[in-house]
Amino acid sequence: MMTNIDPSTLKKQKDYGTPGVNFCMARRPESATLFVGNSDFKVHQFDASAEKPELKPIAEDGHNSYVTGAALVGPTLVTGAYDKQLIWWSTVNNSVVRKVSAHELWIRNVIASPDGSYVVSVADDMQAHLWSVSDGKKIRTLSGHDEQTPHGYPSMLYAVTISADGKFIATGDKVGRVIVWEADTGKQVGEVETPVMYTWDPKARRHSIGGIRSLAFSADGKQIAVGGIGKIGNIDHLGGPHRIEVFDWQTKERKHEIENDNFKGLVEQLQFSPDGTWLAAAGGDHGGFVSFYNMEDGKEIKTEKAPMHVHEMSFSEDYRTLYTVGHGKIVVWELQGELEPLVAPRT
Repeated sequence: MMTNIDPSTLKKQKDYGTPGVNFCMARRPESATLFVGNSDFKVHQFDASAEKPELKPIAEDGHNSYVTGAALVGPTLVTGAYDKQLIWWSTVNNSVVRKVSAHELWIRNVIASPDGSYVVSVADDMQAHLWSVSDGKKIRTLSGHDEQTPHGYPSMLYAVTISADGKFIATGDKVGRVIVWEADTGKQVGEVETPVMYTWDPKARRHSIGGIRSLAFSADGKQIAVGGIGKIGNIDHLGGPHRIEVFDWQTKERKHEIENDNFKGLVEQLQFSPDGTWLAAAGGDHGGFVSFYNMEDGKEIKTEKAPMHVHEMSFSEDYRTLYTVGHGKIVVWELQGELEPLVAPRT
């Protein structure tokens, strides 16, 4: 697909206040129905097309901590949380289908494969696990990230993405290391480094902050965008510029190095346009942002201030609506333009 969507037309359409922190979201295709993981330990349904939308728990019994990852495949929702569990839900009758003790430490993210056959979970045990959607069985484990930072403290595995053709999985950790894996075999086939996204304070706090928080493959799978934060002066705050690095991951060539000091904080989400002409980013610190960057020159096209730290975003199928969830809010944005099919040149 190619897009005539104009990112410079981004405009906030609706703003909904919610209790707690909305850490993650999965959207039902061709709809405005969101399944949202919250800091109240619950998974909620939210219909942004309703006259008076509100968070409604899909069940009372579920996770025992913050819900931080959600993936939807047909009627099946798979969520992960700081309680180290994955839960399979039926969205038909809003019930728990199965619970799996999936990781030894906090789960940070859960995503679905393009064909919907499996989900991938990543956690602070530095493992990425592939799970069958149909029966909940573990397919394989991707293990290669160091458990400790160079300074001897526990590392964290925040980010994961899958290429559109399903061939490759990428994972990113706290110290700025990205590993690209072959999905079918679990073989490591690539690696890039983004060390600027990791800040260590050797004096005042003996503590580190930052890390890779988001990853995205371009539609053709040749490039990978890495999101996080630039160097931070005071590590008690997210007072660094939001930062993005874009690579040809097979050659390790860095295509773009983007820092935006006007909108500080973590880049929590990244997504390329279908034709690869622009890259969307969202995140924040105490406040938030939604940004678009031109992938020809890496320059900023548009940044809008969000009324909250954004944790996750989802574009509608025509890319004219953008849904974002975060601290105490859900926001719906609109863009102008049309999504068009690619037409092969005449020969």
